[in-house]
Amino acid sequence: MAAVIALSVSKSELAYQWIKARISDGTFTPGYRLVLGAIGKDLGVSVVPVREAIRRLEAEGLVTFERNVGAQVAMLEETEYLYTMQTLSVVEGVATALSAPFITTADIERARTVNQAMTASLEDLNPHRFTELNLEFHSILFENCPNPHILDLVHRGWNRMKVLRDSTFSFVPGRARDSVAEHDNLLQLIEAGADALTLELAARAHRTGTLDAFLAYQKSHHLHIEVEPSPREKA
Repeated sequence: MAAVIALSVSKSELAYQWIKARISDGTFTPGYRLVLGAIGKDLGVSVVPVREAIRRLEAEGLVTFERNVGAQVAMLEETEYLYTMQTLSVVEGVATALSAPFITTADIERARTVNQAMTASLEDLNPHRFTELNLEFHSILFENCPNPHILDLVHRGWNRMKVLRDSTFSFVPGRARDSVAEHDNLLQLIEAGADALTLELAARAHRTGTLDAFLAYQKSHHLHIEVEPSPREKA
């Protein structure tokens, strides 16, 4: 009996890690239906350990279960996302403005290279990878901020976004193209020696532009994402 239990736990842990990894990397986006039988077939296990894994993920707030819908990746908490993005827009705007005098030509070139990689990825957009590049780009602009307290708040904001698990570009890929254009504008302002307020407001508008795009998407979809079932799910 003990061996059977241990094996069950092992399979449950396998399912738990497998599903959680795909939620984290954006493969399973908020609203994505988690079909127990399909997942079990992919992993070569029964639905029992998958169900146990789903329950763990539900307890962690990563998965929700609704009658007549089943298990699905939890939607973003709209209010929490709103507060985080609003705060980040303010502190990152200030951090970027304060950092600007310390940004070197080499930093500008590195940021431009990252932005070029983001532009190149637009034709076959991987939202998770795009978000990683986005953080790399902005880090170049704000990491030279001489105020450690403001910089700490920026880091906390980005870390909070990771906890929320969202890549906004999964929902509004059109925002990605606008984002890289705004990046170019920020670099041009820094190179031109724009005053701190102009740069701060441009950085803040860039962040709130992403927030506005996401909220518009949420409103138009009534906070629920319909996912077309795969042929295997339909069967």
